[in-house]
Parts: sequence; C-alpha cells; structure tokens
Amino acid sequence: MKFDGFHHIGLWVKNAEQSLSFYTKGLGGKQICSFPMGEGEKTMYLVDLGNNAVVEIIPQGTGEAESQARWAHVAIRTDDTRAAYEQALKAGAESRTGPQHINLGTLPVCNAFVLGPDHEVIEFFQLM
Repeated sequence: MKFDGFHHIGLWVKNAEQSLSFYTKGLGGKQICSFPMGEGEKTMYLVDLGNNAVVEIIPQGTGEAESQARWAHVAIRTDDTRAAYEQALKAGAESRTGPQHINLGTLPVCNAFVLGPDHEVIEFFQLM
C-alpha cells in the first residue's frame, strides 16, 4: 500500500454558494463535481485549485455552532505568494498576514495568510 498525498480537504461552510464562488471565480479553481449531501437538499462541491489541491465544500447551515469553518488552516502551494494573496483579497478574502519571507527551520519560504468567506484560514506557501 502507498499513500500519495491528500485527495481533498473538507471544509464545512455556512453558505456553499458563496464559498463555491470564492474558490472558483475568486481564486480560479475549477469545480470538478457536485453531489447531494446524504438524503437532504444540500449540495457538496469539489473544487480543484491545481496540482492536487482540492477543497470539498460541505454546507452546514447558519447555526451558532456552525458559524465558522472547520480546519486549522490549509496551505496552498504557489509559485507567487504575493499574486495569490492579492487575488484572494480582490475576491473578498480578509488579510490575516501579508506576504513575508521567513525560514521554517532550514526551509526558506514566502507565505501569507487570509481568511476565506467562513473565516477559514488559508496559507499561500511558496518555497524559495
């Protein structure tokens, strides 16, 4: 048996249409499929951001316990952190940390953090 990276990362959201628009129109991802959520009327979406960075958008409603997205953060590999950051801001993301060159131990990177539509933390990650 062999593991070969992630297939997707699931994200619970309050407004699936808003998140779908953010990840497709805003960040340029491609919706690769949609499917019903169980027996209910809600629809789930898979959005490919490129190179196996797939986000599964899972609608959860607007209840208080569901008011924020459920992941610590997801790091999306990019070849231009600054451009990814600017594109996300134009799409409606909120800045958390602007592009910065740092060393993670011996690994030089440029990264930036934004908050998506449900305040999910997205890191843009560029190896230097």
